[in-house]
Amino acid sequence: MTGHPSSHPNQGAANAANAASAAPRRIVVAGGGPAAHRFAEAMHARGLDGWHVSVLTEEAHLPYDRVALSKALTDGDVDLTLGSASMWDHEALDLVTGERVVSIDAAGKTVTSAAGTVYPYDELVVATGSDAARLPIPGAELTHVYRTLEDVWSINKAIADLTAKLGRKVNAVTIGGGLLGLESAAGTEQLGATPIVINGSPWLMNTQLDEGAGQSLGRLIEAKGFTVHGGVFPSEVLSDDDGQVTGVLMADGRVVDADIVIVAIGVRPRDELFRAGEGAVQQFQLGQRGGVVISDDCSTEVPGIWAIGEVANFGGMCLGLVAPANTMAEIVADRLHGGDATFPGFDTATKLKLSGVDVASFGDAFARTEGALEIVYADPARGVYQKIVTTDDARTLLGGIFVGDAAPYTSLRPMLGRELAAEPGAYLTAAGGGDAPETELPDDATLCSCNNVTAGTIRDAINGCGACDGNAPVQELGELKGCTRAGTQCGSCVPMLKKLLESELTKSGVEVSKALCEHIELSRQELFETIRVLELTSFEQVMAKYGTGDGCDICKPTIANILASQNSAYVLDAGRGTLQDTNDRALANMQKDGTYSVVPRIAGGEITPKKLGVIAAVAEQYGLYTKITGGQRIDMFGARLEQLPEIWKVLVDAGFESGQAYGKSLRTVKSCVGSTWCRFGVQDSVAMAIRLELRYRGLRSPHKLKMGVSGCARECAEARGKDVGVIATADGWNLYVGGNGGATPAHAQLLAKDLDDETLIKYIDRYFMYYIRTADRLQRTARWQEELDGGIKHVEDVVVHDTLGIAADLEAAMAKHVDTYVDEWADTLKDPERLRRFRSFVNAPDQLDDSITLVPDERGQMRPATAEEKALAARQPVLIGASIPVRAATPAPLDENEA
Repeated sequence: MTGHPSSHPNQGAANAANAASAAPRRIVVAGGGPAAHRFAEAMHARGLDGWHVSVLTEEAHLPYDRVALSKALTDGDVDLTLGSASMWDHEALDLVTGERVVSIDAAGKTVTSAAGTVYPYDELVVATGSDAARLPIPGAELTHVYRTLEDVWSINKAIADLTAKLGRKVNAVTIGGGLLGLESAAGTEQLGATPIVINGSPWLMNTQLDEGAGQSLGRLIEAKGFTVHGGVFPSEVLSDDDGQVTGVLMADGRVVDADIVIVAIGVRPRDELFRAGEGAVQQFQLGQRGGVVISDDCSTEVPGIWAIGEVANFGGMCLGLVAPANTMAEIVADRLHGGDATFPGFDTATKLKLSGVDVASFGDAFARTEGALEIVYADPARGVYQKIVTTDDARTLLGGIFVGDAAPYTSLRPMLGRELAAEPGAYLTAAGGGDAPETELPDDATLCSCNNVTAGTIRDAINGCGACDGNAPVQELGELKGCTRAGTQCGSCVPMLKKLLESELTKSGVEVSKALCEHIELSRQELFETIRVLELTSFEQVMAKYGTGDGCDICKPTIANILASQNSAYVLDAGRGTLQDTNDRALANMQKDGTYSVVPRIAGGEITPKKLGVIAAVAEQYGLYTKITGGQRIDMFGARLEQLPEIWKVLVDAGFESGQAYGKSLRTVKSCVGSTWCRFGVQDSVAMAIRLELRYRGLRSPHKLKMGVSGCARECAEARGKDVGVIATADGWNLYVGGNGGATPAHAQLLAKDLDDETLIKYIDRYFMYYIRTADRLQRTARWQEELDGGIKHVEDVVVHDTLGIAADLEAAMAKHVDTYVDEWADTLKDPERLRRFRSFVNAPDQLDDSITLVPDERGQMRPATAEEKALAARQPVLIGASIPVRAATPAPLDENEA
């Protein structure tokens, strides 16, 4: 669509001139999503002199990253806040939450909120985004949608509640096989539900993938336990008399069993502001499928009113993608500052990893360009599909699709519309031809499409040519991301960004840095060895020899961790307390409401009735919520900071010690009952689990460690999902290493077979110490093994065959740890000075934190109150029960999130 110059005569220049006047010009932003945040950020970056920006958002949160919404589905505590919250402290920038704009008075230049507040404006930016599309079928009111934080929190809670109620895995049906639908289904699978997808199209992601790619994707995710019903539409959501969902009736008469139904069939522009009020439809031009039509400067037909993001219709399309929304936001900010930027159109490139399956699509993926060639490699048995689309001379890249192996996408995506460096088939890496050809990106190639950052901008930043303040060259990936914004949104360009950084530094004769942070030039591995060899014992010693400045939140806890892993001195003494993360400082995990969890060690999951009674008595006395964890321990939630010493005094006196659930250390050793009780057991797995847990307790490491011991090949302890897994055989023990759960799960790999007890422990000693000495900061064992040159074979050479000649040293280091281990909570209770840490207010030691409110749930336990319940409690008397203040409020279901 062409622009409307008559609607905005010399508007940019006029605005720039007015910005310098005494009275600030008022910008109102309707909406508080990613597009609104990017606009505010762009205005802030360009300077707010002469402007005042008010962002009105109906949500209760700071603007957050909807691209990462799936993280919030599986982790209720994840922080998706965009940018720095401190930006909103600027005096010329206001964020008003809970304020929904309901009407525009274009003539009077005001907007009105649902609360009746009128906001005058000089410029209005509408960024209301979109709503989740709903199903027009019976029972639709029983479904969930997947659009906001509240939506995913609701899904998480519903699955947890249903699992507890039904006593089995929940059947989670997602209607919609597009991007959001598959993200939703993958999230339900991570929450322990059975994922089922209903898709009206014959193949998945039909908007981004052709049939071959969609079918390959379907096979891959079905192999991972998903059930896909394709090519058929739902006609009704079924339920019982109590309103509980029981299934989905399909158009072909089949019934798909369901306990929860999530609808993710797309979004619809929230363009009601342009439809509201008499004559509004005549004032604003609306797209055929919704959205307000904008020109290439992102203005509407009404002077002073702009639209960005999903509500903006350009070229007949409204798209829910982050890259065009960011570009639109930057364009409006540029125009208001006197610039002449224009919107180039939509970039529809897509890349995601779905339950470990890589999927990518970009450019003319469906080869609609006249004369386009499609070069395809398909392996249905492996579920791999790779396609490159070129011009008819097979030279210029037009697009591509990758499923199962998307390695070429990173280097090909920036080459869209350019000549390839090699023949197209060379980029089909799944065909067995090796890595994709090296690609030298031209300066004007877009490396980061989310933020429209070119390779030239990256090079300028690296070489110190004016891309950043001070013209100083950038040599660190984190600094490069902060300087250019590349890689800060979806993250798919980060591998190429890192590659370009290293390439440019090498060209300049600069050795690629592996520095821990800006204050420590050594890598974590180098720092560990330096501290070990020189026998340094304090942060001050380390910084005096190898650091600069006062340190940061990267090097401080890392140094504290290294010091703790090399000696067993009390972790909070000698100034080390200030280095630790919040949880380590409190020797407990902080929860969402500011209380803490108490997790005593229960080695191997074995506990006497007497000790169970002690835990029960403590939980009763302090009103704590109790839960048995996946690691065979009992967590107690809801303890105040000042109550922790009281609780631990009782536990320590009863023979318990810290379970170190708060530390980067050994958490648990899970076990089955083994040969003592089980008729299939071939070894005493409980005795071995207890032996291992008592040996490695308190062992600080780059990341948390988990172990499992199974008494036979039936694997009831799930040992192969742990960092170290031990599985009994008739001839001894099989040792597996490098297993992880989490967002990127990995099975542990076999290191050695049929070991006797002493050899098993010797190998584990070596493995753990080698990992602790050589892994990067916060690197799990699975990723560490993957990045080692030689992988598991290298680990075997070092641990089993001692090819580096360090086995004796590794064993001695572990023996030192075992000999000097002291329980942290027992140590804490002996010293009154240490106990001074455990109070809510340093200047008022006897005062309690009255912001903490717990309420009873329907199962007879306590949980954190919701905002509504806190408001209710504030209007009622405080009830003092046992040792914990509890405010009365209406019970509600528990949101069960284990620390």
